[in-house]
Amino acid sequence: MASISSLLLLSLPLMFLFFTHNQAASSTEAAATSSELYGTTEGTLQPQECGGRCTARCSATAFKKPCMFFCKKCCATCLCVPPGTYGNKQMCPCYNNWKTKRGGPKCP
Repeated sequence: MASISSLLLLSLPLMFLFFTHNQAASSTEAAATSSELYGTTEGTLQPQECGGRCTARCSATAFKKPCMFFCKKCCATCLCVPPGTYGNKQMCPCYNNWKTKRGGPKCP
């Protein structure tokens, strides 16, 4: 009887450590996932953050001034900028679906 109670007392701290480690790992994974998507999904940016995201988005183009103008305009409305310098517009439907009068893409 004494060995069972001592075994139980020894296993409780181990179980506590195991459960707290699993909770910390899952919260770290959730934070990493949410930080990766921050600013790339619709409505996740603050308006003052558009400039930095648009600078990164337009960094590879030869037409920086028009790219920045339209990117900031789209970001102000959609509050998101797709990741990378080209493509990935499916991450931000508003950014992707906004068209010009001729039907072309409005957002770079």
